[in-house]
Amino acid sequence: MKTLTFKFALLSAALLLTLGFANPGTAGATPAVGKPAPAFTGIDAQGKMHALSDYKGSIVVLEWTNHQCPFVEKHYATGNMQKLQAAARKQGIVWLAVLSSAPGEQGYLESKGAQAISKSMKAKHTAKILDPKGIIGRMYGARTTPHMYVIDKSGTLVYMGGIDDKPSTDHDDVKTAKNYVTAALDDIAGGKPVKTPVSRPYGCSVKY
Repeated sequence: MKTLTFKFALLSAALLLTLGFANPGTAGATPAVGKPAPAFTGIDAQGKMHALSDYKGSIVVLEWTNHQCPFVEKHYATGNMQKLQAAARKQGIVWLAVLSSAPGEQGYLESKGAQAISKSMKAKHTAKILDPKGIIGRMYGARTTPHMYVIDKSGTLVYMGGIDDKPSTDHDDVKTAKNYVTAALDDIAGGKPVKTPVSRPYGCSVKY
């Protein structure tokens, strides 16, 4: 009887994993720097489809966002994020903000709301991808807002982690912070390996 019960438990566990009932924050393979970035397809706030493969040959920055998160607010209220976005796009870099908040959770927005928030925050990203089921977020192991990723022209993930080295909501910290995203983009532009390819992300938890 004990053997039968044990086998049933194993079968049930396997079934739960197959159906996707495993911990959503850890489901799927973990992305790795130096490896191809996980391929994804998503729809932006304007209803346009975006696939990572569309941008092969371009550098891509992914920014996990949530307008109600004070860590995100710090970077937008100071104009820091918009400045980074604008500078990147001027260099031909694709900047995709990803919103993975689930319906009913903090930061969740549908298309019109997402458009309005981007406008009010004066965001300069290429597009805001809506990911209410958390598919892209879990694929990348995104844990915080902001959580940043840089993908080079070959489609290789070359940076993932925090936006900078000042894990606070203090607006003044932006002035003295070392920005890891800017540093990574500068290294790529200089034909050098990214000096700091991984850092600890900080911010609010992604609201899956």
